[in-house]
Amino acid sequence: ATAYSLRKPYARARAMIDRGVPVALATDCNPGSSFTESMPFVFGLAVMGMGLTVEEALVASTKNSAHAIGLGAKCGTLEVGKQADFLILDGETPAILAYHAGVSPVEAVFKKGERVW
Repeated sequence: ATAYSLRKPYARARAMIDRGVPVALATDCNPGSSFTESMPFVFGLAVMGMGLTVEEALVASTKNSAHAIGLGAKCGTLEVGKQADFLILDGETPAILAYHAGVSPVEAVFKKGERVW
């Protein structure tokens, strides 16, 4: 989201994925160059502006992001033995994140299997 805030070109994520490089998505929220806190916004930018498919953006937002910060062994995917961090969306597919811009479709958030929101 920093590139968006600074009106700079986006990372060449499509080219990276095509070459087998795992891409991670995050808000990159910081007080200097990006005040964007919305993952649905970042997800939409990835699909609409960077050429990722909805499925690629989902993997980049979950599994790959967890690995990027060294937490892939305990979160990022729903698997036996992992801590079950996930959310429930108001929509039939994760595509709602990309195509319903400006609206948070999050209905519930679970952390370690417990509903926290």
